[in-house]
Amino acid sequence: MAEWRLANSRVLDLHSPAIMAILNCTPDSFYGESRLEDVPAAVEAARSALHEGARIIDIGGESTRPGSTAVGEAEQIRRTVPVIEAIRARRDLDALAISIDTTRAAVARAALDAGADAVNDVSGLADDRDEMVALLEAGNAGYILMHRLKQPANDSYSDRYSAAPAYSDVVLDVKSFLEQTLAALASRGIEPARVLLDPGLGFGKSVEQNLDLIRRTGEIAAIGRPILSGLSRKSFVGRVAFGRDSDPVERLEGTIALSVLHLLHGARLFRVHDAAACASALRASSAFLPVNLPPPRRHPRR
Repeated sequence: MAEWRLANSRVLDLHSPAIMAILNCTPDSFYGESRLEDVPAAVEAARSALHEGARIIDIGGESTRPGSTAVGEAEQIRRTVPVIEAIRARRDLDALAISIDTTRAAVARAALDAGADAVNDVSGLADDRDEMVALLEAGNAGYILMHRLKQPANDSYSDRYSAAPAYSDVVLDVKSFLEQTLAALASRGIEPARVLLDPGLGFGKSVEQNLDLIRRTGEIAAIGRPILSGLSRKSFVGRVAFGRDSDPVERLEGTIALSVLHLLHGARLFRVHDAAACASALRASSAFLPVNLPPPRRHPRR
């Protein structure tokens, strides 16, 4: 349950919290300080992330902030594949797993061919279902399955909805989607051990709906797969921390506080902009997690 199996014989043990560091190879990501201008800057960011405690880096060539414009496959590949190749050429970075943040199978395929280990698909297969499933069937890459209500171009920041997005119960609706899609993937021979679940914090959810998903993470974790927490510096974090509009640069402390709470409620992999600060806080907080004792050894009857 707590292992995530990736390509290239990699396995992430998620019994304790792990950090996924964000590498944005984009000019328009919502947090300006996370944008990387060229390949050397990205390689240096990867080196820093490893030194600061990250186990995996998430490389993306398309912003998925609300209102963002879709980026074509060729441009996503141009932005991300040279970065993946450069990181994989560095033996001192071998310990880092790599995920490609894309909703397009062609981009995912190019990234996996360049040495990536997993696909982080924020569309939940909505953008490229048949091709993405075929790609996963053909290999052994890890996959992050996320719930998303609508495409980013048609979405809003969590604290700017005139009315909350419509759910019968946001947690049960998200759980149902993840559970059914996981089963559909399994029916195609894609082992659940390769799939990580992401409730999609900030994607089509109001501030209170995001908080509900954090509070009730245990209900989603009951599906039996580890949960990714993707709240780093998002608008609802600032709204909770300050009770007002805020800039992403202000939201580190709120990110740490809500990440700790998400850990205690069941999340295990944390996609963050600030690897060192979050890793330290989560490492300290993990002392309060229940201890998973091994089952008692059975002695043969004499």
